[in-house]
This record gives sequence, structure tokens and C-alpha cells, in this order.
Amino acid sequence: MDPKAPPISPAGMAALRKRYDHLLGTERPAIVEIVSWAAGNGDRSENGDYLYGRKRMREIDRELAFLAKRMKLCRVIDPAAQTDPGRVWFGATVTIADDNDGQRTITLVGDDEQDASKSLIGWSAPMARALRGAALGDLRKVRLPGGEKEWEVIAITYPEPL
Repeated sequence: MDPKAPPISPAGMAALRKRYDHLLGTERPAIVEIVSWAAGNGDRSENGDYLYGRKRMREIDRELAFLAKRMKLCRVIDPAAQTDPGRVWFGATVTIADDNDGQRTITLVGDDEQDASKSLIGWSAPMARALRGAALGDLRKVRLPGGEKEWEVIAITYPEPL
């Protein structure tokens, strides 16, 4: 597997697979049925069900192609199997503190899994790039849209192996 391939956790890959299977097995067949029914109703130029159905089918096909390419390209990395748990690598949950002792806990995940509202930071985000390889007590500067900020790594954890 390509070492430069974007990383993704097993849970992230499962979510991509679930979305792909749902689109292919549920949504697309339902749209195909609507389009077939609408096509049988005559004039297609003013048939809203037909026009919307065709548009939605193209959207689904585009997303299916994207998901298939993404699943093939991504490299699954299990954070629980990390061999260097004393440093920040993919899948680490890191607690950091700024100059004002404001603490923040984030988890480094694949870009397809990122969700800032859940403190899941994508692997290629500026914060994740700055923290890669950091150990406890290390200071890392992060250039953010609001300016540069320095963070100290105060805790690093990884999920327990199953």
C-alpha cells in the first residue's frame, strides 16, 4: 500500500463502506424505480418526477464513484496498534494547553472523518501537521487563520487494542 495514501481509521472506513452500501442498495434502486415510473407517464420534458429523479441519480452516481475511489485510495491504520504511544501519531487523542492554560482535547483522524464539533481533527489540518511526532511537554506553534498560537502537549492517549 502507498505510504503517501491518506490514512483512515477502521471506523472511518466502515462509515465510508456503510454510506456506499446505502446509496447502492437503497437510494439508487428507489430513484431508478421512480424514474422508470415517471418515464412511462409520457412527456418527459415537463415531468418533474422524471427530471428530479434523473438529477438525483446523477448525484448518487457521482458520490458512489467518489466513495469507491476514496475507499481504494485510503490506507487503513488502526490507532490501537500504535508502536510509539509516547508520541502524537495518527489516531492519538491529545490534550494541549495554550499560554493562558486553556486546555483542549482533540483526536487526529483521517480527513474523511474530521468533525470539529466532536474535536476530530483531520490528518492534514494545520493543527494535526504541527502536532505530528510531538511528545509530552513539547511546545508546537500552529499557524491558524486568527494568527500563530503555541500549544504544549500535556497528554497523549490511544485506544486500547480489542
